[in-house]
Amino acid sequence: MPKSTEYEAKVADAEGHISYDAEEDAVWRDLIARQMPAVRQHMARPYLQGLDLLDMPRDRVPQCPEISQKLGSLTGWRVEPVPALIGFGRFFGMLADRTFPAASFIRKRKHFDYIEEPDIFHEIFGHTPLLTDPAFAAFSQAIGEAGTRCDKADYSWLIRLYWFSIEFGLMREDGQLKALGSGLASSVTELPWSISDRPEHRAFDVLDILRTPYRIDIHQPVYFVIDHLDDLFAAAERDLLSDVAEARKLGLHAPKYPPKHAA
Repeated sequence: MPKSTEYEAKVADAEGHISYDAEEDAVWRDLIARQMPAVRQHMARPYLQGLDLLDMPRDRVPQCPEISQKLGSLTGWRVEPVPALIGFGRFFGMLADRTFPAASFIRKRKHFDYIEEPDIFHEIFGHTPLLTDPAFAAFSQAIGEAGTRCDKADYSWLIRLYWFSIEFGLMREDGQLKALGSGLASSVTELPWSISDRPEHRAFDVLDILRTPYRIDIHQPVYFVIDHLDDLFAAAERDLLSDVAEARKLGLHAPKYPPKHAA
């Protein structure tokens, strides 16, 4: 997440609704129209099933209360609008409380193809479909609970498990590579890149993931592939703090990406 942003949080009213203008609704409409064909082609079934369950509006920015109402009946989760930038501590705490923090603004037209920080399109279109599934919702909650128990120095280690699964995870489905993560669902360029033969694809392994550095401002050079969803859900039953301690002892892998100044 960038240290600064030109975007400001939108404030919800007493009922939790946010006022979006006609241009903001149009950006949402156009983002959905552009992304949906690739999503239907490349995203995995758990995401697509959740997307269908939510049946979110296509012509306007959804409101957090309406998404929360559907999630609440399915998995007990809700969506709460937050500023563009929140710390890991608050992020983990909200996940532990089965609350997904959603940046309340939507990208400007000039950032239509790429925005570094998460916006409401990424949060709602990207994240909430998986939160309709009890197993994925429990996995997110488990990471949040581990985050509330770990030291601040361990935040950057633990978040990698979330990053390489819920954000940018891949899975095999009927022998084909499919995208699972929310960052892929909401990115027109990284979605096809992720399942191509250009990046490295590694088997899902918790310790390997915790030791793998990443950058948020480039397409990932490495993705982790889940062969069986039970392998992902089993990670929620692990002692993740012990895993973080072991990863720290072993140290980070060498980055697969160039230094930021050379990118």
